[in-house]
Amino acid sequence: MNSNKAIFLHSPQIEQYSYPPDCPFRTERAAMARRTLVSMGLLSGPDREEVAPVAADWDAAGRFHTARYLKALREAEQGRPDVDGLAMGLGTPETPIFKGLCAYALLACGASLTAADWLLAGRARTAFNPSGGFHHADPEHAAGFCYLNDVALACLHLAEAGRRVLFLDVDVHHGDGVQRAFYQRRDVMTISMHESGETLFPGTGAVDEIGEGEGRGYCANVPLPAGTCDRLYLKAFREVVLPLIGAFDADVIVCEMGMDGLSGDPLAHLSLTNRVHAEIASRLLQFGRPLLMTGGGGYHAQNAARGWALVWSVLCGESSEHDAVGLGGVLLGSTDWQGGLKDRYLIPAPEQVRTVGPVVEAVIESVKRNVFPLHGL
Repeated sequence: MNSNKAIFLHSPQIEQYSYPPDCPFRTERAAMARRTLVSMGLLSGPDREEVAPVAADWDAAGRFHTARYLKALREAEQGRPDVDGLAMGLGTPETPIFKGLCAYALLACGASLTAADWLLAGRARTAFNPSGGFHHADPEHAAGFCYLNDVALACLHLAEAGRRVLFLDVDVHHGDGVQRAFYQRRDVMTISMHESGETLFPGTGAVDEIGEGEGRGYCANVPLPAGTCDRLYLKAFREVVLPLIGAFDADVIVCEMGMDGLSGDPLAHLSLTNRVHAEIASRLLQFGRPLLMTGGGGYHAQNAARGWALVWSVLCGESSEHDAVGLGGVLLGSTDWQGGLKDRYLIPAPEQVRTVGPVVEAVIESVKRNVFPLHGL
């Protein structure tokens, strides 16, 4: 079966869970994005469908995470944390223990795996799981609000089905957990565009991290300086990412569409508008490959939800004619910008461009020098 359908992974069940009130991670962002889409009529139509995910079970999680870690995770949620769990990162301010933690993590993973299954079966061409994107989790360690790595699990699932997978991470934080998962493999290529580890967690993702052994050249990192604006970000995307995607010639593309690179995000320092994310989504579609997209970071909840709604409109082919007024003239009164889904243009200060521009240019040239020759570019 071959379908051009776009599916949106969400269910009322996933709205039941939330991190502690003092934690910046807001699970309700996905529901906020969905409500916006429903109000605009963008979740109904013959070429799109809302799909309730099937929660992953512990065996599925164990395809990436160790049994020891999964046991510690269950024990911690049940109020029985131990020294091993603490050493695995469980119970820190960025990985707090809360009621429903395991159910939420398994459901988020299940949503990405459900999306992968729809793509593998040819039942959909694009799939979006706004509740996914937990790219920092390792097989035996939690970090950065991430406990189970749905993205690594989905990429593994697709690769085990014989697909060549291109993973692009545009979350502002480096996708360290996914990179480590595939660092010595060439059937999954990882590309991460992120704020430099010199100024932001997790401190990894330098230009010289390009894979090892069989995987040499199948990992690329584009670390960008604080203050990077739309024009410079998209320059790096067009000059580095697009050629590498073309050279790798994947069977399926997976993209973590984090929204924490947006200007004003409280946990990061880039100066982007969601117009960047809309263009990235549009350009990925042009490769004509099945596309699995997840959410990720985004700590101004309203801006993140609005950005994901915009990206979904791109995936459905609905956004090309809409700019400042938004689809249907919707006014999102809960956000700072009430002009619709797309952000207003941000004009960077000349000094900002003079300071940041040469750094971005140097990053672009470093990636071209380190990685491009390994792909005949």
